[in-house]
Amino acid sequence: MRTVNVTKGVCAGLAATALSLAGLTGLAAADPPASTACSKASANELLTVPTSNGPVTGHVALGTSCVLEYLGIPYAKPPVGKLRFAAPQVIDRQSPYTAADFGFDCPLTPSKPVDYPGFTPQAQRIINYFASGTGNPQDEDCLTLNIWSKATSKARSAKKPVIVFLYGGRFTIGSTNSPFYNGKHLADAQDVVVVTLNYRINVFGFPGAPGSPQNLGLRDQRAAVEWIRDNVAHFGGDSSRIILAGQSSGGVSADYWAYAYPDDPIVSGLVLLSGTAFSFPFNAPPVPARNWNAVVAAVGCNTTTTTASALACMRAIPWQTLKSAAAALKPPPRTRPLRSIPAFYPFPDDTLVFTPAQYHALTSAGRFARVPVLVSTNANEAGYYRIPAFASGVVPTADQTAAFHRESFACPAAYAASAREARGVPAWAMRYAADWPNTRLYDGSGAYHGADLHMVFGGSEEVSGLPEEVGQARLEREVVQRAWGAFAEDPWEGLGREMGWPRWGERGARRESLVVVGEEGVRFVEVGQGTVAEGECEGVVMGAEG
Repeated sequence: MRTVNVTKGVCAGLAATALSLAGLTGLAAADPPASTACSKASANELLTVPTSNGPVTGHVALGTSCVLEYLGIPYAKPPVGKLRFAAPQVIDRQSPYTAADFGFDCPLTPSKPVDYPGFTPQAQRIINYFASGTGNPQDEDCLTLNIWSKATSKARSAKKPVIVFLYGGRFTIGSTNSPFYNGKHLADAQDVVVVTLNYRINVFGFPGAPGSPQNLGLRDQRAAVEWIRDNVAHFGGDSSRIILAGQSSGGVSADYWAYAYPDDPIVSGLVLLSGTAFSFPFNAPPVPARNWNAVVAAVGCNTTTTTASALACMRAIPWQTLKSAAAALKPPPRTRPLRSIPAFYPFPDDTLVFTPAQYHALTSAGRFARVPVLVSTNANEAGYYRIPAFASGVVPTADQTAAFHRESFACPAAYAASAREARGVPAWAMRYAADWPNTRLYDGSGAYHGADLHMVFGGSEEVSGLPEEVGQARLEREVVQRAWGAFAEDPWEGLGREMGWPRWGERGARRESLVVVGEEGVRFVEVGQGTVAEGECEGVVMGAEG
């Protein structure tokens, strides 16, 4: 089993909670730029736009003056009938579309509510929005995307950077129809085009059917980004400046992307929130096919004599029946107290996904998309993971929690940043550490897994039902959203020029710099110079390897 060998101390700053201060700025280096003016004429001009699907008509997003919102746009043919368990297909129809509502959630089964000790009044509401527990309508016809763009002069000239976001959910749950991922506030604050997209998950996205195309959910993501590349100019976006971002399994997807498309990434930068290709383990090689066969048997499709006929039978079963059969499978034993592997999950196919050993080899050879990265973790990722673990009767120790943080988040993040910097590609590493009353799940939940999304999308009031504090709103607008805007505008130099943030390896091979947001404003922490204990990642088996 391979262990991580990175510069001593490279992960220490990402893993530790108490660090010496190497540099301190105010909440922001300067006042935020004035909001870009928008006009009614621009809004009218952009209300209906041509696309490869045909004309698409949007509307002004609720609570904004001139952010145009286009919801539920199909980007591929519905994956139904013969297209179930098949790679996404390009839409060939040309018809007007009124983009008034979010599309269906892809079929999913959310976890049951957990009666966690000390829950705040808003905790379950936050978790429901984060973990697909709000009862949104579902259907297989779910391959849609949503676009937000402010009606400004940059929109009319198609010069805006584009941020494409992939939701998390362990490739088992997740959808775009949540205030966690509503792009209107970010589009308004930074005058960028924001896009979110649905992709197939669980058995529909990662079926494990022998002899069939694999990792369909990842293929959906590619189809969506290709559609965005071909059409985003009509929404004001610059197709040469598309940033791919994701959180948790969405971050994993974005890092998979870098290795799957080294020569044709389409995107010009990556943002990896709480997830990289080295964060989480795969199922053992026999498991995907075994789980597929278990569902085949559960719905009565195992009476056929060939794999092809079983697949044809599975395509004729109502999707609700398949969803229930897949959800009834018992999960494999936990690999760690705070970590389990879903029954239907990406697995190495030597095309889109690789084994950990292959990822190490590709990394050493520099065979990944050479686009800048912003890698981010949260100070208390386990603050969220404790909740589903508790539902399974697991209460982790402090040592187990610290190990989980190093294996799944801190060390994979440092590895991803170090790999880029070692090959001349800019990388920034950030840790979000703030704890706000309206986003708190329980006393001590801190900056838990997903807490940073409140800052990125600015929807904490809609998510929690409680107003933001003044300092929270400032940190959101003047630091986090501004940083995303700067990175999208210029992935190579924007964070340094606009925010004054040091690159991960900018200060020398043994002085990696971590940007800590939410503790005393913004801190720059230099790792490996006696400020913290060294060797935090020496010998650590990263999550994908264990």
